[in-house]
Amino acid sequence: MGFTVFIILIPLVMFLLLSFGSKWLRPRAAGVIGTLGMTIPALLSYYTAYRYFLADAYVWPVWGPINTFSMEWLRFSDNLSIEMGVMLDSISIMMLVVVTTVSLMVHIYSLGYMKGERGFQRYYALLSLFSFSMLGLVVATNIFQMYIFWELVGASSYLLIGFYYTRPEAVAASKKAFIVTRFADLGFLIGILILSYYTGTFDFNKIMDVEADLAVTTMAGSSFLGLSAATWAMALIFMGAAGKSAMFPLHIWLPDAMEGPTPVSALIHAATMVVAGVYLIARMFPVYLFAAPDVLTLITYVGLFTALFAALIAITQTDIKRVLAFSTISQIAYMMVALGVSGYGGDFGEGYTYSMFHLFTHAFFKALLFLGAGAVIHTIHSNEMEVMGGLRKYMPITHITFLIACLSISGIPPFSGFFSKDGILSAALRYEPFVFGVLLFTAGLTAFYMFRLYFRIFWGVDRQYEKPPHEAPKSMTIPLIVLAVLTCVTGFIPFSFYVSPDIRPYEVYIHWPVALSSIVVGGIGIFIAMWFYRKASDRPAHLAAKLSGFWKAAYHRFYIDDVWMFITKKIIFRGISGPVAWFDRHVVDGTMNVLGTGTLKTSEAIKGSQTGRVQTYAVVFVLSVMVITVLVLVL
Repeated sequence: MGFTVFIILIPLVMFLLLSFGSKWLRPRAAGVIGTLGMTIPALLSYYTAYRYFLADAYVWPVWGPINTFSMEWLRFSDNLSIEMGVMLDSISIMMLVVVTTVSLMVHIYSLGYMKGERGFQRYYALLSLFSFSMLGLVVATNIFQMYIFWELVGASSYLLIGFYYTRPEAVAASKKAFIVTRFADLGFLIGILILSYYTGTFDFNKIMDVEADLAVTTMAGSSFLGLSAATWAMALIFMGAAGKSAMFPLHIWLPDAMEGPTPVSALIHAATMVVAGVYLIARMFPVYLFAAPDVLTLITYVGLFTALFAALIAITQTDIKRVLAFSTISQIAYMMVALGVSGYGGDFGEGYTYSMFHLFTHAFFKALLFLGAGAVIHTIHSNEMEVMGGLRKYMPITHITFLIACLSISGIPPFSGFFSKDGILSAALRYEPFVFGVLLFTAGLTAFYMFRLYFRIFWGVDRQYEKPPHEAPKSMTIPLIVLAVLTCVTGFIPFSFYVSPDIRPYEVYIHWPVALSSIVVGGIGIFIAMWFYRKASDRPAHLAAKLSGFWKAAYHRFYIDDVWMFITKKIIFRGISGPVAWFDRHVVDGTMNVLGTGTLKTSEAIKGSQTGRVQTYAVVFVLSVMVITVLVLVL
């Protein structure tokens, strides 16, 4: 399947074409070219999935990962080099389908949503750059290739978040996202270096063969500050994943990233970029399991806290995109918990499989939620729920598709979110009842805040708008319908047959006691939201007044952003960076200035001795000889 390299190269070609040809391309032409350029990788991804999982199904369970393309890029030694290539296995192909599908829907949707925007050609060029970066990340044959594309994803997301560069909020949000994830990526890079130092390779296939790899065993035996080298390496790699996937306390960039165009939010911060961290942990899962199981425990409880923390904040937000942003953080944390509680093989691999399944289903229904929110913003020209209400009468397609996505994320059957979330809850129950209880409670909060959003937008107060709202154009509603259909059907895919931690297909069943408890809790959350928000009432205000302390803290994100600002401004900038800058300016630069000034003054003083006149030099020479002669005779 050598053609798979074109899945990555075509978006790169589109980026170059749209970037350098923007002066000659009309906006509409740039959008159409960019969309067609994304259609081909999507079709190739579907064909690759068909070949790998169905047509050649007799091959892949035996062969496992397949390198369809590889070329050496940099060589450090006889044994250590960096290659660029394409590696296909069950999770990389699943990610190819996710990234290309959501990206294609966003390309089509943006033809209507971004129409008339300044920088339309630049927008489509950046979409292509992001798609190229994300696709290169998921098919990486080695961890250093993944890191290179990981950084490209960060750079392209920075450009897309700051697309409206004339707005200070967008510029600040893009810088915040870039800086926070750079701190995390420093940990990722150090973890890679530790891992490659002990294993002598960057290649995924060699690293993940931990049962045969003596180097990984050596890592597990070497220790520093009471922890093995393997634990340090994998914890630092998780730091990079936590930054990209917005895990606490590195979550602060994601809500502000909503300052970018809404289709960008759907592409980057719902379906692709933020799941890169989950994908990284899944890719390195055998190493975590055999060499650093303590880090899996860390992943479990960081994810558990993040899921609950983000859900509590989401119930208080009034900006519809911020509600979805905190929902994304909570759902990504669900996937992290599932990886953390997973064992290896058989039923004990349920957490791994359902983490990937939830990644797959979440991509479609969360993209649907963001694009549905974009359709509402497109007609209302505001993100605030306070100015919305009764829109079901004006926007029937958006209303129905948004409702489907809300039911899916709430875990209501037969929508896809029910099937993937049920498996995560079952794996959590097997691991630890406390973890299961927190996730179940979080599921109830999820249903509540999503239907709070739904009822306040489409029901609630029947407002009299200055301009009657209207349904979005077809270029926007068609992607909504496609994503809604995918949300309805993807739950019935026998996912565990195709994706498991040890490659072997296995069957899982719905655990009805867990499933029923999830349905009941989700139903309670929906009912409470309906009781509060289906019709206009003063119940929400009364509840907020009774819980004013908690409500205010949650609305202000529990002041974590303020803590980070205090740490960065008061401690890092003023306490560390300020003295370092003073030392550099006054001591280092001052020393250099003194040396430079002294040299100039000395040269000024002695430059008269170089006149260029032979007579002068002869006189000096004769006088010098006479002085030397006298001194010799005297002494």
